Amino acid sequence: MDAQQSRSEKGIENLTFFMNNITSTTATVTDAMTDHSVQSPFNTAIYANRKRKNFIGLALSIIAMTIGLAFLFWILGLLFYKGLSVFSFDLFLQKTPGPDSEGGGLGNAILGSLLLVFTCTFISTPVGVLAGIYLSEYGKNKRFANITRFLNDIMLSAPSIVIGLFVYALVVVNTKHFSGWAGTVALSLIAIPVVVRTTENMLNLVPVSLREAAFALGAPRWKVSTSIVLKAAQSGVITGVLLALARVSGETAPLLFTALNNPFFTLNMNAPMANLPVVIFQFAMSPYQNWVDLAWGGALLITLTVLGLNILARVFFRNKVST
Repeated sequence: MDAQQSRSEKGIENLTFFMNNITSTTATVTDAMTDHSVQSPFNTAIYANRKRKNFIGLALSIIAMTIGLAFLFWILGLLFYKGLSVFSFDLFLQKTPGPDSEGGGLGNAILGSLLLVFTCTFISTPVGVLAGIYLSEYGKNKRFANITRFLNDIMLSAPSIVIGLFVYALVVVNTKHFSGWAGTVALSLIAIPVVVRTTENMLNLVPVSLREAAFALGAPRWKVSTSIVLKAAQSGVITGVLLALARVSGETAPLLFTALNNPFFTLNMNAPMANLPVVIFQFAMSPYQNWVDLAWGGALLITLTVLGLNILARVFFRNKVST
């Protein structure tokens, strides 16, 4: 009986202790809720302050965007207003006219620009893609790869006129004449860093599991890099190539020191070659109204070309994301 009574007393003590804990916890929660209700005006003030700052930041962002878009549409509107007036078949088929003459077109400059951009593409695409594959798949954190990335970043930010002067001293001075090949080299030095950086970034986005699965099947590293990883990132790589072409399409400074200009149609890349950027630069500063009008037409043509390349790049990138 004594043992049973002691167990009953101990159970009552435990129950009392448990009820006391519940009471103290309830009191704590009640005090916290009371404190929160007391502090709620202060929290409301903080929320109102944050909301006011968010509104100010959003308003400033919208104003800045509106100003930027206003200037953009102003430039585009002026280009279309001045340039569309000279758009005709003669603009694409006739060669550049002489001083103070009527008619003519930009056919030789368009042909020269196409040749320069195409040859630049044939040089910069394989070099840039292969360099990007090395940096992503083989270099990683190696010292040579880090030096290459550093130099590539410098080339990305280098002024185009500096590259033009470099090619002038390296090619034009030694060959003793301006040429389309010199212009191609200058444009390639501008395009290659863009392709390298884009290729490396796109390849780094490919999941490691895809590489491991190919290695597990016994594929060599070069096969995995070219047939698996590169194929998975091909849309992003093509986007980089298109962006590089858009970058070099309107470059004037490098071509002033390398390809210069030519008033006639020519396919000889070893001679001075007409191109749209240099023709626009020369015609826009001339006192002849016909030349100025043709310069507006050429500027609109380059703008539409760059816009088309950027749209293509976005389409390829969108397809990459959707897949």
